[in-house]
Amino acid sequence: MTLENQLIKKMFYETLMEADEKNPVRVLGEAFLAGHKDGTADISAIRFAQGEVYFHNKDYEAAIFKWENVHNDLKPWAKKNIADCYYELGQLSAAEEIYQSIETESRVLQSEVALQLFSLYIDQGMLEKADEVIKKAVSFHPDYPNVTDIARAFFEKHNDWKSAIELAVNEAIRTESHHWFDILKTYAEQGFTNIFEPQYFSKCLTVLYGADQTRFEQLVQALWNGYKNGRSYFSWLREFNRLFLHLDANREQSWKELSSLYQETYFELIDGTYLMKELAEIIPNLLTNWLKIADRSHALFASAAVLAWSEKFPSSMNPEVVNDAEHLIFHSRNETDGLEYSLTLFDSIVKWAEAQGVEPGHRFRWLIRELVDFQTHHLLVAGISGNGKSAFINAVLGENILTAPTSSVIVFKGDEETEIRKIADEELTTFSSFHEFQEAVDRRLNKAFDNAMIEFSLPSPILQENRLALIDTPGFGEGEALTYVYFADSLLFVLDANDPFTEKEQEILMQIRKYAPHLPIHFLLNKIDEIYDEQEATRIVEDTRSQVRAYFPQAKLFAYLSHVRSRKQQNDLAEFLRNLNRPIAEDDRIEKIFIFIRKLIRHLLDKRAEMENNLSESIKWNEEMVTKLSGAIHQLTDLKEEKARMLTRTFHKVLEEIRSDLSENIPEILRGCSDLIQEDSDFRNIHLELNDEMNRRVHAYVNDKILPKAYRSLQEWIVTANDELNHCQSFLDEMSDGFHAMYGQERLKLNGDFQVLDDWLRDADRMTSSVQMEKMNIFLRRTPYQILLKSAGRLFGAFQQNNAILYNKYKQFVENEDYLDVAESIINKLLLPFELFAKSLERDISLFFRNPLAVLNETVEETKKEMKEKEEELEKMRANPQKFRDPLTLFEVKLRQYEWMTISAKGVL
Repeated sequence: MTLENQLIKKMFYETLMEADEKNPVRVLGEAFLAGHKDGTADISAIRFAQGEVYFHNKDYEAAIFKWENVHNDLKPWAKKNIADCYYELGQLSAAEEIYQSIETESRVLQSEVALQLFSLYIDQGMLEKADEVIKKAVSFHPDYPNVTDIARAFFEKHNDWKSAIELAVNEAIRTESHHWFDILKTYAEQGFTNIFEPQYFSKCLTVLYGADQTRFEQLVQALWNGYKNGRSYFSWLREFNRLFLHLDANREQSWKELSSLYQETYFELIDGTYLMKELAEIIPNLLTNWLKIADRSHALFASAAVLAWSEKFPSSMNPEVVNDAEHLIFHSRNETDGLEYSLTLFDSIVKWAEAQGVEPGHRFRWLIRELVDFQTHHLLVAGISGNGKSAFINAVLGENILTAPTSSVIVFKGDEETEIRKIADEELTTFSSFHEFQEAVDRRLNKAFDNAMIEFSLPSPILQENRLALIDTPGFGEGEALTYVYFADSLLFVLDANDPFTEKEQEILMQIRKYAPHLPIHFLLNKIDEIYDEQEATRIVEDTRSQVRAYFPQAKLFAYLSHVRSRKQQNDLAEFLRNLNRPIAEDDRIEKIFIFIRKLIRHLLDKRAEMENNLSESIKWNEEMVTKLSGAIHQLTDLKEEKARMLTRTFHKVLEEIRSDLSENIPEILRGCSDLIQEDSDFRNIHLELNDEMNRRVHAYVNDKILPKAYRSLQEWIVTANDELNHCQSFLDEMSDGFHAMYGQERLKLNGDFQVLDDWLRDADRMTSSVQMEKMNIFLRRTPYQILLKSAGRLFGAFQQNNAILYNKYKQFVENEDYLDVAESIINKLLLPFELFAKSLERDISLFFRNPLAVLNETVEETKKEMKEKEEELEKMRANPQKFRDPLTLFEVKLRQYEWMTISAKGVL
């Protein structure tokens, strides 16, 4: 046992004892006494040893006393032991103070002190200090026994994964021990390492690569999966691929797991989730490294990915890497299911497009579904106008279906029941009748080529028995008719025996071969029965066959009698068609699927541009509509004010006529009451009689004359008002029709509120019905002359001789009084309801226009809201166009990768 180990275990006292001694207390006591007497012994060493013995026997006070008197080289150890005593006695503060006061150059003692302090802090629950002291212990003496294990256990127990990972990384780099690399891998697998930036592990990985390739691959895989889908994932991909690029890894080594991880990651990156600016600096190095280590099962994918990416982004890939990929792809096993990959790619594009709010179209779905049907042979029947193509198709189908030039591609399929469907990008439509089908495809009714196609299923023995689908196109060069060349498995070109294989026909066929160089092309020589000389007909057939085979050596030719319906010809034709129906190669159909996937990508880009244009046009249209609607609101407001002024003015005219009649006639009626005064009248009460009679006559005049006339005038006014409001409604109807034409639907219902007329009629009846007028003091007013007359009547009325005087005075007064104030008072009371009615006219007319104005204002607000939403949508689309285009670019890269894989299977460039 070394001296340091003896000091650590407090067994130094054994060096002062003989081997057979059993009582260290006695031996050390005798040695201390002897040394003290002669002065030759190291008293401090003996005291140190005695302290150890006392410590082991738990006599801590004696031990402390001994160690306090040690003054030789063992003094630092003695102080440490004193602190241990206080620790055992539970005097932790004293122990801590002494531990911290120890000064020594011994790394062992420093480590022991640190570990004791660590334990002391743990006991006190002082975790921060414990963390600090254990990290110091590891930093200055990591090789000290158990110090790193103690530190790791402490970090793990308290979930301090940052410190635990730092410890593992540092120790792995320092010791290159598999143990620490395995610990780090465990941390990575548990997801703890992603709290560090990826470059933190670069040195560690470099060291491990040189030490153990298998463990390197395992650790990389653990770190990779830990960073996946996290905030530092792209940083990891950049950092690791930069690091791995400079390591001498190659395909001769076994990198199966890492190669698989590269493939998985690559496909995840180009699945449409990320933008090109995020991938531009990642993909090239990732592909370079993948190609560098790709095993046999991944070599095809890696090389195809490199070639596809380099074609799309030539400057991003090293030419040597591209050359390596070109060599590798034709020496790789192709055991992939190309059909599954192509369909998966198509489905992923469709789902992505739908998530972006872009409809990929029913037509593409239909085409792909039909291409997956390997039991049906798609025969495209073509020919220039006048060659009898439609008649031939009708003959094959056994029905007169094609009666006029068509504007749509039609696919005829054999089935048990007849069903006709129009397959457009936007919708699927099933025709309810044959007539409806004819109207939809007749070019005379539909001048423009319709990109939608027709699926015509019908019972047809020749189609069903031969598993054929006939494709009829309106003509090549129109719309997307040429697209269906890619859909066809073979082409039957109809020639006219009277003028076969013309230059125009050759041009069309060359164009078809340019688009589809591998499409089998065969010919039907139609109208051969129109050649009356049999030898001439035979010559034409042979000459045509020679001409055709000069261009198409594998082509078959069938001479067809267009005017003859014989069983033999039908059987020969069926046999001819059966011979065209060669087994369908899966690779051929996969290539066709690839073509339509590429067209789908182009279609989606066009749809995006169309959406932007539609939004822009919609915004512009909405702006115009807001202007028109606002103008309509101003028009209605002006019309409302005009009608209010006009109807109010005419009503006031009626009112003035009534007022004029009352003002003119009431005074006359009152003066006419003078006939009540006679010479023999009782002048003491004549004033009362006159007042009663005046009230009666005025009341009778109002009810018998004024109110009937007012009723007639109001009815005439209401008729006028009704005409005016009807004119207003006509104007509103015209306005509605105009907006309906602009909107293309009945969106605005501008109906005036004619309830106001009913209200006016009711008010007119109420105002012109019998009036119960309150009795007025017409002749009982307190004017001086009236007072004088009434007083004179009472005073002199009893004397007969005074009657003549009173008679003349009363009669003169009644006949000469102007009664204007009386008349005005009566008029004001009588016409008060009419005045109130007049004041409400403006409000009533506003009620008539309230609904139309509300509808227009609401439509303006809705239009502005819609316009704002579309402006925001358009701004969003234009602000970030790459969000839509980049995924399509990546889909195109993936498509090209699959095409390369298919090419490699055929061994052709």
